[in-house]
Amino acid sequence: MAKLYFHYSTMNAGKSTLLLQASYNYRERGMHTLLLTADVDDRVGEGRIASRIGIAEEARIFDTGTDLFALIDRQHTVAACVFIDEAQFLTHQQVWQLARVADDLNIPVMCYGLRVDFRGELFPGSAALLALADDMREVRTICHCGKKATMVIRRDAKGRTITEGAQVQVGGNETYVSLCRRHWREAVGC
Repeated sequence: MAKLYFHYSTMNAGKSTLLLQASYNYRERGMHTLLLTADVDDRVGEGRIASRIGIAEEARIFDTGTDLFALIDRQHTVAACVFIDEAQFLTHQQVWQLARVADDLNIPVMCYGLRVDFRGELFPGSAALLALADDMREVRTICHCGKKATMVIRRDAKGRTITEGAQVQVGGNETYVSLCRRHWREAVGC
């Protein structure tokens, strides 16, 4: 029986690297995969999943209006596994659609994304995945102190910590820093 998986962490833990590696393993065995990524993040080009270590693959994009079950159902005769990058940008309804893919089409769905935003709050897609996923796996990275990083801060152009603003702002190392909870609390002043 196929499952819905959620691989989560903070920024710069290697989620996209793991996704691309897992997809490669399927393809190496002659199986096809379907890669999807959110339209929100186009830093490496539209419809691309890329890792900081330099590997990348083309992917189909989804937005909040995409019916993922219908999209995958049209592809299911060739897809041995579905991989979702930037899963935090899924809607609650889309997570249910992915659960149906696992349950009704018997295709494993591997979602990779952030758990919390810079304010320490769950993303909607992450909240739904935490509730519905059959299997959850934390992808670990470390804080500057060596402890496990579970939080992220957002910085402005001058390096100051930002504590308010829109939940979604695409950025990389120039914008976000992964920290342990203690250092996150120090950075945001709580």
